[in-house]
Amino acid sequence: MRLPYPCVKLKELAVSDATTLAFETDCHIFEGCGFPTPGLHSFLFKPMFTVGGIEFNKPILLALLSSVIVIGFFWAAFSKPKLIPGKLQMIGEAGYDFVRRGVVYETIGKREGEKYVPLMVSLFFFIWMMNIWSIIPLAQFPVTAIIAFPAGLAAIVYVLWVSITFKRHGFVGGFKNITAYDKSLGPVFPVVMLFEFLSNMLIRPFTHAVRLFANMFAGHVLLLIFTIASWYLLNGIGIAYASVSFVMVIVMTIFELFIQALQAYVFVLLSCSYIQGALAEHH
Repeated sequence: MRLPYPCVKLKELAVSDATTLAFETDCHIFEGCGFPTPGLHSFLFKPMFTVGGIEFNKPILLALLSSVIVIGFFWAAFSKPKLIPGKLQMIGEAGYDFVRRGVVYETIGKREGEKYVPLMVSLFFFIWMMNIWSIIPLAQFPVTAIIAFPAGLAAIVYVLWVSITFKRHGFVGGFKNITAYDKSLGPVFPVVMLFEFLSNMLIRPFTHAVRLFANMFAGHVLLLIFTIASWYLLNGIGIAYASVSFVMVIVMTIFELFIQALQAYVFVLLSCSYIQGALAEHH
């Protein structure tokens, strides 16, 4: 495949590259080569190895590492709990209590929500950890920018929500819950039921996954653009512009820290909202 710029050569992305920038370091402005814009190639990774027919690439390894870090942290924090907690236990308790009281209890309620706290805590910290990889050197990639990961997590919540709905209300009651059954709506009653059914059964899981994916995808692209631009402009008078671009890298990194936590929070908040709706009595 012929590239649009003669002096820009795309590298094959792999974990050993330790970067997702995908551009040659000898390309600068005023050297006759165009700006190496990040694209889909920045999200494609060649497998490092295969185990039992399953290919392991950078995002998969980062996701596995995220699981190990989250499990390891809470294991270290709570394996030997003390009445007067140490620093690690105190941090673990603060994080656990934030999700339990600030999200689950506030959305589902204490009595009904207690059983769902472990799942929501796991989702929050797992998603947050996968997001954080975006700004960690050598990793530099948010795992949730690959749609398969948000879709898989959203599918877990979707199956749980549907199961709770029909278990709590039975088949007929569950159907009424999903379709917002209300005869008082008159002639528009069937139309409302159809829209509610499509919204809950199809659109809801789709938007639940895409909201997380799109935010992390866009954030990673912006970081790539400003990072590549900082290097690309580092030539002659372009150095002045490179400094501005580098400042934007710092600003975007700080902003991403906020977005990474926010998106984990929103995902869990919506999950609790769906469960609360499944538990609510239909009127």
